[in-house]
Amino acid sequence: MGKLHDFEVTRIDGTQTTLADYAGKVVVIVNVASKCGLTPQYAGLEALYQTYRERGLEILGFPCNQFGAQEPGTESEIVSFCALNYSVSFPMFSKIDVNGSDSHPLYVHLKSEAPGLLGTELIKWNFTKFLVDRAGNVTERFGPKDEPSQLAAPIEKLL
Repeated sequence: MGKLHDFEVTRIDGTQTTLADYAGKVVVIVNVASKCGLTPQYAGLEALYQTYRERGLEILGFPCNQFGAQEPGTESEIVSFCALNYSVSFPMFSKIDVNGSDSHPLYVHLKSEAPGLLGTELIKWNFTKFLVDRAGNVTERFGPKDEPSQLAAPIEKLL
């Protein structure tokens, strides 16, 4: 598949959709976890969303339990945790795998379009972030330890 907008995904409430809903938007896609040392990045992601959403930014959170089993909850537990602890209002999706043979096709695409250090396509840990332009092209990959605030300037350029 070529563009972000072609991929089918499941919202955290169980409804099916495609990422065509986000055509024409700048998008940050991030694999998230509730019990990770990096979980406080939810606050930074929400701050980015509040700052830029009216200008066309969307942040899409994809829970993943592949790194230290740090996202063990059900979808409803994840929603409650994010709302209560970080007031997350950006779209969240059902739990997926981002590495291995069961990798979601969206993540197969993201990793091939924006490999990590030394060309590796593996996702290193929770909170790896991909920046996508309005046309659906992956423009940049940010590592787990890159704070959401570090995305502000690249987001500004795409908006």
